[in-house]
Amino acid sequence: MAGGWRRGALIAAGSALLAGPTALAFFSGGYFEGPRVWAGAGAWACVVVALVAGAPLPRGREALLAIGGLGLLAGWTLLSILWAPIAGDAYAAAQIAMLYLGALIAAALLLGDRTLSRGVEPVLAAGTVIVICYGISERLLPGVLHFARSVSAQGRLEQPLTYWNAMGAVAAIGLVLCGALAGSADRPPVLRSLAAAAAAPMGLGLYVSFSRGALFACVAGLVALIVAAPRREQLIGGGVVVLAAALAAIAAAPSHAVTGMAGSLAVREREGAITLGALVVIALAAGALALRVARRTRSARLRLPRHAGWIATALVAVGLALAIVVGANETSGVSSQLGGGATRLATLQSNRYDYWSVALRAFATSPLKGVGAGGWSVYWLRWRTVSEAAQDTHSLELQTLAELGVIGVALLASALAGVALAARRALTVTPAAAGLIAAVVAYLAHSPLDWDWQMPAVTLTAVIAAGSLLAWCRPEQVEGAAVRGDPGGASAQRPARATGPRRSAAPGG
Repeated sequence: MAGGWRRGALIAAGSALLAGPTALAFFSGGYFEGPRVWAGAGAWACVVVALVAGAPLPRGREALLAIGGLGLLAGWTLLSILWAPIAGDAYAAAQIAMLYLGALIAAALLLGDRTLSRGVEPVLAAGTVIVICYGISERLLPGVLHFARSVSAQGRLEQPLTYWNAMGAVAAIGLVLCGALAGSADRPPVLRSLAAAAAAPMGLGLYVSFSRGALFACVAGLVALIVAAPRREQLIGGGVVVLAAALAAIAAAPSHAVTGMAGSLAVREREGAITLGALVVIALAAGALALRVARRTRSARLRLPRHAGWIATALVAVGLALAIVVGANETSGVSSQLGGGATRLATLQSNRYDYWSVALRAFATSPLKGVGAGGWSVYWLRWRTVSEAAQDTHSLELQTLAELGVIGVALLASALAGVALAARRALTVTPAAAGLIAAVVAYLAHSPLDWDWQMPAVTLTAVIAAGSLLAWCRPEQVEGAAVRGDPGGASAQRPARATGPRRSAAPGG
């Protein structure tokens, strides 16, 4: 009886944790203090429930680096109140870090349960689909739905997070998760079909965010997915998802009423209905194609180059560096005020280079400890070269460098190193880790380009995915995979006909 109560409590807490990012999305993404505090309280409540119910503690160097690094980063952020120019901003930054620390620990404690571990990818993917479908719904049904709009959005997708680039990041992460589900031979064919169908609205959402960083993050995540799961069925399933997303974007592109919410209500209703019809057709076709693929594709391993992971990492890094260099040259000496439409996708022009320049100047004033959490905004007012209000550096790494110095960057790097080691080990336990790894990569590819850290509804998805990877790294899980003779998910790599769901080597199974 007691064991049943404990298991019920663990499942309830884990389910609440997985639903958290989606719920928080409808409170401006958790950007403001009230929802953020409640989310933090909820995350730490999940930790307490897990400990009381006897969940196994995360162990190993992966957990030590990831949880220890993030915990020390949160503590260092709070300590920076002593030298930050605005103590209240430093305290708010510490609140954010403590929220993520609680969510990471809760995920590592709770998501090793077999029932929950199987649901991490589908639930996180479903959450992104809900958020994006809500956002695009008023474009497809403008006579029925009316959401708040900001002038600065210029017609880009902003609701419910209220920031278009954050919505683009959600769509990118969601598409990567859908690609992982659609191509996983370990998932039921119906689930794979639904994931492919969901790619249509996700592709539309990604397009109408007009976020160049989100497009880059999506590509980086999909590349990571193929490297982590080098399977023919994964490549084909991911291809169906990409095709559905691209067709949805192409179908909507000619309609300014849909992409920019322009024109009279009558025009918007007509073009919204046409786009909705096209979206339904594309989704149904993608779902049917994915179902056919799931039932007929034979499993086979792809032959990737040796050290494919390092090669992919280098390509993503070089691509990011080239984009920054080219964009900086484009921005030099010209106005970086861009419109909100598709023309944004043809240029790398941005004010971010001004933000980053100020961040580096601020870092130079106090390299070791930084200027204090939340302090970049003060230096922006002092040194800005464009008359634009900004609160954040639009880069997690550079903001950490400027505000928390070398110490802060070292602690952040420690946490990321722990997650990277967890990703590597998790793949030796179950191939199901590939989708979560790809989602984390998509987030990390976007983090140098925007203020995702200050938008919990975006970051929590990546944090929960990382915590799930830590849960898979518990010694008993790794030893269990070795006993099964299944290192690296070998059982999923044997040539076999993928005719339906198969038993997973998930934690606790």
